[in-house]
Amino acid sequence: MSFVGTSCNCKLRYLLLLILITYALGGDLKDGVQLYVQDNQVVMDNGLVQVNISNPSGLVTGVQYNGIDNLLEILNEEHNRGYWDLYWTQRGNKGSQFVIEGTSFKVIVQNETQVEISFTRTWNSSSTSSNLSDNGVPLNFDIRYVMLNGSAGFYTYGVYEHLSGWPDFNLNRTRVAFKLRKDKFQYAAISKTRQRRMPLPEDRVPPRGKLLQFKEASLLVDPVEPELKGQVDDKYMYAKNNEDIKVHGWVSSDPLVGFWHITASDEYRAGGPLKQDLTSHVGPTSLTVFLSSHYMGQDGIPIFGNGEPWKKVYGPVFLYLNTAPPGTNESGLWDDASEQLQQEAQNWPYNFLASADYPKSDQRGSVNGRLLVRDRFVSMEDIPAVDAYVGLALPGEVGSWQRECKGYQFWTRAGPDGSFAIKNVHSGDYNLYAWVPGFVGDYKYGNLITVKAGDSIELEEDLVYEPPRNGTTLWEIGIPDRTAAEFFIPDVYPKYINPLYLTQDRFRQYGLWEQYSVLYPTTDLVFTVNSSTYQKDWFYAQVTRKLGDNGYNSTTWQIRFSLDSVDQGTTYKLRVALASTTGAELQIRFNNQSAEIPHFTTGGMYKDNAIARHGIHGLYLLFNVDVKSDWLKDGENTIFLAQVRGEGPFQGIMYDYIRFEAPSCQQRTKEQMPEKD
Repeated sequence: MSFVGTSCNCKLRYLLLLILITYALGGDLKDGVQLYVQDNQVVMDNGLVQVNISNPSGLVTGVQYNGIDNLLEILNEEHNRGYWDLYWTQRGNKGSQFVIEGTSFKVIVQNETQVEISFTRTWNSSSTSSNLSDNGVPLNFDIRYVMLNGSAGFYTYGVYEHLSGWPDFNLNRTRVAFKLRKDKFQYAAISKTRQRRMPLPEDRVPPRGKLLQFKEASLLVDPVEPELKGQVDDKYMYAKNNEDIKVHGWVSSDPLVGFWHITASDEYRAGGPLKQDLTSHVGPTSLTVFLSSHYMGQDGIPIFGNGEPWKKVYGPVFLYLNTAPPGTNESGLWDDASEQLQQEAQNWPYNFLASADYPKSDQRGSVNGRLLVRDRFVSMEDIPAVDAYVGLALPGEVGSWQRECKGYQFWTRAGPDGSFAIKNVHSGDYNLYAWVPGFVGDYKYGNLITVKAGDSIELEEDLVYEPPRNGTTLWEIGIPDRTAAEFFIPDVYPKYINPLYLTQDRFRQYGLWEQYSVLYPTTDLVFTVNSSTYQKDWFYAQVTRKLGDNGYNSTTWQIRFSLDSVDQGTTYKLRVALASTTGAELQIRFNNQSAEIPHFTTGGMYKDNAIARHGIHGLYLLFNVDVKSDWLKDGENTIFLAQVRGEGPFQGIMYDYIRFEAPSCQQRTKEQMPEKD
């Protein structure tokens, strides 16, 4: 049991209060951690929390805390309360969801201070079935649960393994989920400011709810709580970046109990720090997602070749429970869970876990260095890469970290002088990647970095990132920060409101894409350099235009700008950084919208679905377009940006940043160079 708002001087008083409350509830304080093994279930109990797990399946069927006999949804079947699952596909076959159920149970650690138990499932490689689905996903699983003495919660982690010689398959998603009691847990807290009372599951379906343009979004037309009428519920409204998914959960108001997922590290998540994923949604459902195609598309899921060996530890995740004295509001439990996160982070990596596949602190290393930015059109001196994202991921191409999903990633932020320290790194071979807010493109250190247990690697020379640059900036639109958040976010249509996002994260409102057709009913956006402002005049996403009941049209935006005199015989540069793409193709034309062949095309791009999922960014792309001087003219010029695919409401582009650069001086011939005085 945890008490929020307590100081160190009050610990003894609250310990006595804890004892009194426990006895008042008819319970007793156990002497250490107890483990009870029965034929069909296993129970871990430390006197604060009791966890019931099916034997040998390893499904969490009950969590008892603070006088509530089960925090999990008792109306659900036992296999639909607390579980690990995945979604997988095989070439040529339809995908399927797979709840991981063990076939063997084993006690790993059992003493007064700790219990660790294991539920394993081994793939039957000897099956002769021609249909892989008949034999289940070709992975070995070891799902573990850990309880410590005096800890208000429990840990879970899983080890996945694909052995040499096993069939190919795709791992589309994997997670751990808990379905909480809907009669008690109705308040969700995703962050300090993203907290609200949530609708009930029945509010989302007819007749109380009306499904909208995709199944995850529902308009509440007759909710149980009348004050929620007219709001939209959509699980993607509660997504977060990996780097920010540290603590989230639900609160029961009567009695006051919090159920929290705490992740002290995101090293095991796929896609790097900016990858977004789900946290909590109506159910009430509380999630830790380790891997998914959300905000990334199918290009970012692990595809395992025939016989490819692979092993990875997902987690551990701490499921933390807390309560507080009467009169404490729900947000007080969030504050306490945030403090618990700090304790978990200080203890990372956990040295009490028993699996040999999870490296302890003395089995890890660190990499330290300093990153500078060299852009002579900005400064004649190298610039410290302030707040740069610097990380280690599996070897790959420049920027490949954002689609890397088989290994571990270790990220940090650089300090004011560009210095960085990447800690607690698993042994292995890595590339060092980085990107710097305020500058386009990605950095990759040229040398492979091999980390061994106990290493503290010092990169002796400063690393220097030279971002793409051709010449002087003639004009720019936006901020190179990999999101479209700085652009114009329209007001939501009144019938689609989620009040949580009226003053914060306004891009999370449902249906914003429809506002483009309202603002531009017949003609598309025109942005005039030096008179338009991107905060007001650049719509946050280049989406399709709705044509009443007759479908959708592609759209063409214009950028108008003036050149006093075109530098003939040279090449200008247009840099287009995209924050997200969904089934889109961008064609660019200069001063001739009707040209049959565009001057540049991206071709078909990724489908990260950030527009429909209120993400403001998905996969980052940078295109560097050579602009021939004969495409331009003295005076007024127009660039036409055509998103040419218009089959549905969610095809489109989110721009991050656009810059038009003058030619490099080195491009000029000797005769064109100005004479020296």
